[in-house]
Order: sequence, then C-alpha cells, then structure tokens
Amino acid sequence: MTTAHVVRAAEPRDIPAIASIFNHEILTGTSSWQADPRTATEMEAWAEACVSDGYPLLVAELPSGDIAGYASYGPFRTFPGYRFTVEHSLYVAASARRKGIASALIEALVAAATEAGMHAMIGGVSADQPASIAFHARHGFREVGRLPQVGAKFGRWLDLVLMQRLLDENAAPQEKSPN
Repeated sequence: MTTAHVVRAAEPRDIPAIASIFNHEILTGTSSWQADPRTATEMEAWAEACVSDGYPLLVAELPSGDIAGYASYGPFRTFPGYRFTVEHSLYVAASARRKGIASALIEALVAAATEAGMHAMIGGVSADQPASIAFHARHGFREVGRLPQVGAKFGRWLDLVLMQRLLDENAAPQEKSPN
C-alpha cells in the first residue's frame, strides 16, 4: 500500500523529525552503528554542513505534515580520486515503512546524484538487515563486498555489506569536481 507523500528538500523545521527518526534507529536497530542519540544541535550542524557542501537532504512529507523519512548523500571518501562517488543514508520512521517512502526517497536521491554528475552511489548496509539488502537490489544496487565483523552493537559483531549503483556507466570522468 502506498501512502501519499511528497519528497522535497529538508527545511530547518524538519530537523526535529529527522533527529527523532535517526535516534529511534540508533537506540533500537542496526541500520546505524551509532551508539548515542544525536542532539538537536548536532543534527542541525549536520544538516547545515550537508547543504553548504552541496549535498541534498531530502524528506518525505505526509499529507498530515509529518516527516516519514529522510535521505542524504555525502562523500564516499575524501580523496580526490573518489570525488564522483557518494555514500547515501536513508531512514524511514518505523510507522511509515513498507508504504513506498523509501523507494521515493532513493529514486529522488539517485536523480539528484546523477544530475550533480556523480558516477556511483554506495550504500553500507548491516548484513543482519536482509530487507534493506533486498530493497537496494530492487533499486539497481548490487552487492560488491562484505566486510565480516567490522562493527559491533548490542553486544554482537556486525558484518557490513557494500551495495553499489552506477549512475552513468558510460560517462567519462571530468577533470573538475562536480561539487
């Protein structure tokens, strides 16, 4: 079932909802390997840095005005040779899952990265999240690596699955950075 929603650029008023969605996952899940919830100040600084660095921060807004999820991307690595590769983050509120929100967010994020001249998008997915791995595969990502026991949370080791989607396989790299 699809819930009507709009994907748009995040605004400062969305930061509390973004923080709530992210902090819920920090406290209850393994999609984020963060240990401590983020403060409003930390989330505001992160959002400002995202935008000032030229990266998108998108939200999915329900007709009620509630924020159901968010997505962003940033540099995969900071060395110049990686400048056409980005790593994304995408989180959906627990109450809004399986309603098409994540799909709308990832497709909008891929479109933004493609328009910005990016070549590849990476997703780092906890191996204990088969639904997230399947989601990425449905959206054109393929598994390109597994790193056993590189993370720990809730008293257990976690494996990292690297998923990649090439955005424009035929494009040649440009000498100048797209951002």
